[in-house]
Amino acid sequence: MKYQLTILLFALFIAACSDSTSDHAHHGSSAAADVPDPVNPVTVVDGVTIVEMTGNDRMKFNLESFTVPAGSPVKLIFTNVGRMPKASMGHNVVFLNAGVDANAFVAAAASARDNDYIPSALKDQIFAYTKLLGPGEKDTIEFIAPEVPGEYPYVCSFPAHLFAGMGGVMIVE
Repeated sequence: MKYQLTILLFALFIAACSDSTSDHAHHGSSAAADVPDPVNPVTVVDGVTIVEMTGNDRMKFNLESFTVPAGSPVKLIFTNVGRMPKASMGHNVVFLNAGVDANAFVAAAASARDNDYIPSALKDQIFAYTKLLGPGEKDTIEFIAPEVPGEYPYVCSFPAHLFAGMGGVMIVE
């Protein structure tokens, strides 16, 4: 009996560790099955920079950086292409003001679970953000890029996601 239990546990371990959910397979969910990352995720239409960003179960955005003109309109279409539940793998995009310490911000955000990891006391450090999304969910926000050229960090404020690499920079020129 012990031998059979050992074999069963080993088989479950191998199945759990297999890479059947490769990066390509993670680009979808039951609500948005097999949705690939946009081919051209940043376009300009009638003076509006349209950014199609995704977040996945590997705690990565499809964009590490993108560039927009200073003071111009931006439309962000954000989709959580992962499959894991929102409670354990929710994603958002939070645009921080220039000079804000992203690590300190997300450390404070970890205690703001009831506010979707947006700390009320630090809202003055944010100029735009999406809702916290579960698998297959999408949110669209529109904002005006800052007037001052520079680098503006964006992060997923869900606990530990920035530390796993879920952040980037919007370059304003």
